[in-house]
Parts: sequence; structure tokens; C-alpha cells
Amino acid sequence: MKLMNGKRIYIEYLLMVIGTGLMACSIQFIFDPANLVTGGFTGFAIILKSITKEMNGGIPLWLTNLVLNIPLLLAAFWLKGFRFIWRTMFSTALLSVWLYILPHFTMMPDDLTLSALFGGVIGGIGIGLVLMARSTTGGTDLLAALIQMRLRHYTVAQIMQFVDGVIVAIGAFVFGLSKALYAIVAIYIISRVTDGILEGMKFAKVVFVITNYSLEVSNAIMSALNRGATGIKGRGMYSLKEKEIVFCVVSKKEIVSLKDVVAQIDPNAFIIVSDAREVLGEGFLEYNI
Repeated sequence: MKLMNGKRIYIEYLLMVIGTGLMACSIQFIFDPANLVTGGFTGFAIILKSITKEMNGGIPLWLTNLVLNIPLLLAAFWLKGFRFIWRTMFSTALLSVWLYILPHFTMMPDDLTLSALFGGVIGGIGIGLVLMARSTTGGTDLLAALIQMRLRHYTVAQIMQFVDGVIVAIGAFVFGLSKALYAIVAIYIISRVTDGILEGMKFAKVVFVITNYSLEVSNAIMSALNRGATGIKGRGMYSLKEKEIVFCVVSKKEIVSLKDVVAQIDPNAFIIVSDAREVLGEGFLEYNI
């Protein structure tokens, strides 16, 4: 168990290194040259760099990100202890280091659509990897967590959305409404890609079969598809008869075969199919502790 935990910690550190590196690439190579403010302290850093560009090219992104996060990390350390912030502190430092060592390079200077698209994808993957490592990069999410300790009638997500919205609004004032709209597109893509990384991209299908032949249907599913099935006790509220609902999870490509199997046994069966964003266990993804 200790060996597995040690291996997991090393993997998480690796995820933090790769994730913050991808985040820095999206910021340094795409969002900053295109003046796309996607919220967060790095978004504010892009604004500040533009405003101070007469001062030797402006205040570096890494410096602004570090300076803004230091007081938050100290406050979090004081209020919640080192155990609460050590991963965030490591990821925040990594992001600033990446922003410092990466060269100034414009990946797609004249195409805001591609900037929003690829910046969102790269940044979303980076954030997803950092969150998979049970960490954050500080910024507005840490600020929101600290504010929520005083304003408990608001959630952390609500406070973070408000703070990020203010930063995006400032970006619209500095760089124009058009840039802000592209930034919003990038934010949406980032959130979708991040969700995909965290929830898994191998979606499956959840199936409920209401039938009078639950045992036959279950055996057919287990035999033809090699998938397990679970019987759930239920009662028809119109007939008031007890029924056993067959519950199972299959891959997308197996859903047609499952419906054919059920139809051969009970053409009158009631089938409900819905999406499963992530499935852990035998026959799907194994969960490694």
C-alpha cells in the first residue's frame, strides 16, 4: 500500500508539471499575444502587461502571477494550514516558473478564432491534469475559497465566477469587446475540455429495462454481450404489480446489440437509455488507488 501511495504521489507531481506547462504554453504562446483575457490572475497579468508595456515591454506574466498569489497562499496557510495549500503552492510556483522560462513566441497572431480554439484546448488539458493531481494553481479559485470563509451565503463557484467576470470585463475595456467575446469562447472550451479530462472521454450507456422477463433478459445480456446486469425491485404504479428492473452499463457500440437482445425476448419491454460520463470497474476503466 505504501509503495502504491508513493507511486501515486510521483504521478501526481508529474501531472502537475505537465499540466502547468500546458497552461503556460496556452497563456504565453496564444492568449497573451492575442490579448485574450480568460479570467484568473494570469488574465489580469495579461492586462497589466499591456498597460505597462512602455516599461521595458511590460510587467512579466510570471511576476504578476507570483506576486498576486503570495499573499493568498500566506493567508491560506494562516487560516487552514500547510496541508491545505502545499499542492496549490507547488503548482502556483510551477506555473510561474514555466511562464518565466518559456520563450516569447506567437503561435497564431492574426487568427482569433484559432487562438480561442487551440488556446482553450491546450489550457483545458493543462487545468484538467492539474486538477487530476488534486491541486490548483491558486489564483481566483483560492481567492474565492478565502472570501467564502467570510461570505458563507455564497458558494466558492459563485464568488469565482464574479471575480473572473470582473477580470474579463476589464479585459473588454482594455482590449475591446471583440477580444472579450473570443475570450468567452476560449473559457467555454477550457471548461468543456477540463470536464472531459476529469470525467473521462470514454462515455458509456446506462440502460434500464422494465420487463416481465427480467431473468431471461439478464441471462441474454450476460451471455450475448458478456456484461453484468443487476435486478432492481420496482412496482408499476398503474397495475400495482411488482416488477424487477434490469440495470446494466454497456459501451456505445453495444447499445444496438442490447436492444436487439431485449426485443427478441420481450418486444413490449420498456427500455431507458442514458449517458454515463465515467464508469469504473471490471470491463471498463480500472480505478488505481
